[in-house]
Amino acid sequence: GSSCEKCDFETDLCEALHEFNLQPGWIRRNGRSGMGPPYSDHNGNDSAYFLSLSSTMQASSATLRTNIFLPTDDEHICQITFHYWISQRSGTLIVRLQKLSEDTITNIWQDSGELPNQWKANTIMINTTEKYEVTFWGMVGTQRQDATVAIDDITFSEGC
Repeated sequence: GSSCEKCDFETDLCEALHEFNLQPGWIRRNGRSGMGPPYSDHNGNDSAYFLSLSSTMQASSATLRTNIFLPTDDEHICQITFHYWISQRSGTLIVRLQKLSEDTITNIWQDSGELPNQWKANTIMINTTEKYEVTFWGMVGTQRQDATVAIDDITFSEGC
């Protein structure tokens, strides 16, 4: 099936992302918040909400964890699509995979804003025989003013 869950952050976090999986540093806001760029979500809407991590908030890094997902199977690979924004000054977004049977966390994707100050979309595929969780890890350089990483519209396919 094509049913999937979408976290657009318009009201709060969705089922795949619970409040206690959101570390201090991430703020749910919109482009009108007066907190600097981005001034709109990925659709260009200045009143639509997204998550952002800003160097002005004193936290240099923060993670956003999913709930625990069941193992994927041949028919259902977990596909996670998300939109993200990294400021020109400094910022990195890393997606990590943690299998529950292991202590290791694997970085499966990262971007440091080669095309800064614009929303981009990315899709990652996860195929594993174990229970797992996915972490979005944002980092901003605290010594720089107004460094920002933002995330919007995370979609989880049925295989997640």
